[in-house]
Amino acid sequence: MANHKATRKSARQSLKRREHNRYYAKTTRNAIRALLKVSEKDVAGEQLPKVISMVDKLAKRNIIHKNKASNIKSKLTKKINALTA
Repeated sequence: MANHKATRKSARQSLKRREHNRYYAKTTRNAIRALLKVSEKDVAGEQLPKVISMVDKLAKRNIIHKNKASNIKSKLTKKINALTA
């Protein structure tokens, strides 16, 4: 365990941030899974912008890398475009 006062505070903050980041990452992963399960193109087309927004926010907050966010968005868009109407 940390001995300095500032290091103790840093440890507390990192735990709090970790929980916060894990919540948003898990919520986004669940949204992606739900989007991939949808088989109707119009319903998926409505959900896609919301999920892309969530992924962009993760990248903005440095929870995931910007290139990973780009890959996720690309794969989701390809999948949705491949659905039949």
